[in-house]
Amino acid sequence: MPRANQTAPILDNSSPYFVHPGDGPTSVIVQPILTGSNYHSWSRSMKRALGVKMKLKFIDGTL
Repeated sequence: MPRANQTAPILDNSSPYFVHPGDGPTSVIVQPILTGSNYHSWSRSMKRALGVKMKLKFIDGTL
């Protein structure tokens, strides 16, 4: 709980740094798992999933 002279943090879910409580290292966002033979479809699916979560900037170098 913030003290009288402190303000509560602002949760900006439009920020690329925002992490939803449901997101975590064990979250599976793309099926099937990457294998050597399915790279192109996996990559497309992963980019789409990261874009929806506003995290694509972390891997494409725009952040």
